[in-house]
Amino acid sequence: MGDIAKDVNSKFKDNKTKALINILYTANWITAKQNTFFAGFGISPQQYNILRILRGADKPLPMQIVKDRMIERAPNATRLTDKLCAKELIERIASKNDRRVVNIQITRKGLELLEEISGDFNEDWLGAITEDEAAQLSDLLDKLR
Repeated sequence: MGDIAKDVNSKFKDNKTKALINILYTANWITAKQNTFFAGFGISPQQYNILRILRGADKPLPMQIVKDRMIERAPNATRLTDKLCAKELIERIASKNDRRVVNIQITRKGLELLEEISGDFNEDWLGAITEDEAAQLSDLLDKLR
């Protein structure tokens, strides 16, 4: 089991400071793991997030809705979609109602990639905690926000 005090070689003035440092440290740890994991599939975690959103939508979505639904609000969402288009994982569709709006949708190739990506990759990272602990952690994080 990890110990944040040992991991960052530090002592903390109180448990709230320790918790905040632990959250930041763990967020960076998760980000590094995600980057490594998704690199094996030729995409970034943010690109995966876009693909996941589009798969769940079951219809083309305006780019603004995709941005609003992203876990990490990416100011570079257009660049991310450009790369996904170049890989033929998504496609752009001009809006019939408004020329200024561009909708995007996942392609068959994008759906196949999502199927290839293990659906339980998150579970591997949370394997050290029980379902009850995961629920408690989620509740605490919600309360923090």
